[in-house]
Amino acid sequence: MTLNAIAIVGAGRLGTALSGALRATGLRVDGPFGRGADPHGVDAVLLCVPDGEIAGAVAVLTAGTPVGHCSGATGLGVLAGHEAFALHPLMTVPASGEPPFAGAGAAVAGSTPRALAIARELAERLGMRATTVADVDRAAYHAAASIASNYLVTLEGAAERLAGTAGVDRALLAPLVRAAVENWARLGAGEALTGPIARGDAGTVARQRAAVAERAPDLLPLWDALADATAALARSEDGAATGGSGVAPAAHNGAAR
Repeated sequence: MTLNAIAIVGAGRLGTALSGALRATGLRVDGPFGRGADPHGVDAVLLCVPDGEIAGAVAVLTAGTPVGHCSGATGLGVLAGHEAFALHPLMTVPASGEPPFAGAGAAVAGSTPRALAIARELAERLGMRATTVADVDRAAYHAAASIASNYLVTLEGAAERLAGTAGVDRALLAPLVRAAVENWARLGAGEALTGPIARGDAGTVARQRAAVAERAPDLLPLWDALADATAALARSEDGAATGGSGVAPAAHNGAAR
């Protein structure tokens, strides 16, 4: 189907950003309305509210118009009673400025072919790459997104803090982070992995761990968990390259310890 008009409920960051971006494509966009609104005279209603408020927002909507939500982890069951769809932009939405929807991914779903077509059309209008994610897979998909984005920021915060004890500003780390992410995107985790654990330099890893223990001891559990996971990745990649017989030396005895 071709959409002529859509209503957006939820005037937060995402609702405001989607309203502006979709309006710029020539689509008539009513809203964003505040929570509790029941828009009429549109082809679809898109709820841009927190996950815990979707059920309340959909409860006041008049049946007959397709209804969608923007949650990554929530299935379509919460929209029961309506022709349902989901559109989750796989992108952070800043407090100001235009979010870069174009080129980003989008997880879509629909309870009917028409509902799925609505979700896909919205993604296409925004220049996003749509991928269908089933209800049973949405929590795992969203967890992966949290690791890739939220947890990455937490990890870089730890790196920034430790670097600060050596008088090194995060600006010096940023190009390294960008290069690592680009290599991962291009090559995959195994091929992109570099550093002392990947090359089996257990002595350097031990000195690094001692420095963490001295300067930021509360980061040691995180360091150890990451070192163990990195050693496992290195072993896996080495085994794949050698037909299963290779072992990354740094992985022995937990490398980080």
